[in-house]
Amino acid sequence: MKMAGLAALCLAYVFSQFYRSFLAVLTPALGADLGMTKADLSLASGVWFAAFALMQFAVGVALDRFGPRRTTALFMLVAAAGVALFAVAWTPTAIVAAMALIGIGCAPVLMASYVIIARGYDAARFALMASVFIGLGNLGNIIGAAPMAAAAEAYGWRPVVGLLGAATVLVALAILLLVRDPERIDDPDGPPGFAGFLAVLRIRALWFIIPLTLVYYATAGGIRGLWTGPFLAEVYDADTILIGQVTLAMALAMAMGSFVYGPLDNWLNTRKWVLSAGVILAIGACIFLAAAPQSGLAAVTAALVLIGAACVGYGVMTAHAKSFIPPALIGRGVTLMNFFSIGGVALMQFLTGTIVTVTADPAAPETAYQWLFGFYALTLALALAVYLFSRDARPRPDAVTAR
Repeated sequence: MKMAGLAALCLAYVFSQFYRSFLAVLTPALGADLGMTKADLSLASGVWFAAFALMQFAVGVALDRFGPRRTTALFMLVAAAGVALFAVAWTPTAIVAAMALIGIGCAPVLMASYVIIARGYDAARFALMASVFIGLGNLGNIIGAAPMAAAAEAYGWRPVVGLLGAATVLVALAILLLVRDPERIDDPDGPPGFAGFLAVLRIRALWFIIPLTLVYYATAGGIRGLWTGPFLAEVYDADTILIGQVTLAMALAMAMGSFVYGPLDNWLNTRKWVLSAGVILAIGACIFLAAAPQSGLAAVTAALVLIGAACVGYGVMTAHAKSFIPPALIGRGVTLMNFFSIGGVALMQFLTGTIVTVTADPAAPETAYQWLFGFYALTLALALAVYLFSRDARPRPDAVTAR
């Protein structure tokens, strides 16, 4: 029954990943039907991430106080309401409001799963199970691309979105029926409610992990979701089909990378150095793109795919941070780390948008992207420099690590 509950949560996470990426393929239809501009679409997408990130504080308290089952089921009903509003929306404002509701509703899904895994399974298996969960959830990114576009083209976007809303209600009911809350851990001397977040922030070991949390997923998420299209279109004159193929390759790499990261920390008995190696690979790929953005479509695609695969060790990173968080604060601890991760996406999108705008040169479109990829490389390198001072958290503390 425990695995059935995790399966229901995993399906909800597929929906969560889908809802953060499906807006792009509906761009032409929303523009034609509702008059949505690029600014409207950017706002709607940004509101999803902002609502998702800000809700992590309420989610953390709810997970520790009420448990994953009721928290996630209730929130998924909010997401379903947002999807229903999206399906009947007749103005850009309604789409923005709908995306906010969907972002709120999806906020607890991954963190609820982490709480169940953390409290119900051996600590050494956390990174593996979390990474597999993320890898399966990334199927939502894939479904939100070509399959969603084909369905919307064949049946119309409103009926398809309406069907998705009904499916979201069914997922919420499945969570309510199948998920079993882990045993609650009460600490009478521990900080209550939101004060628990301050207690987590006072854990010195996390100070060396948080900077990397801010920029790690934001690199792959930002490049795939925001910049790959303009980069290929402006530098390589790529059309929609070619851009779709490259972003699909990145999405597949992100899914496969999650499965690769999962067993490595147990196999090598280190979390710090597994993650550090991945970050170094991502830095190298960003430096290559910054130095040679016109090196050829095959070469830049390979670099983009490498970034996607290297920047999906979030399960390992969460396992590293979780090892320093007291059991009674697990819900608030993992949601705080998720706030930094998703908040980092929004922050990096703002900063990179400013960089590309300021450095744009119509005569040399590759210049802006040299600055862009150079900035990603720099932020990753600075965060890694801090992370290298962190204390490792080996999955098997009593084992002798091979050297």
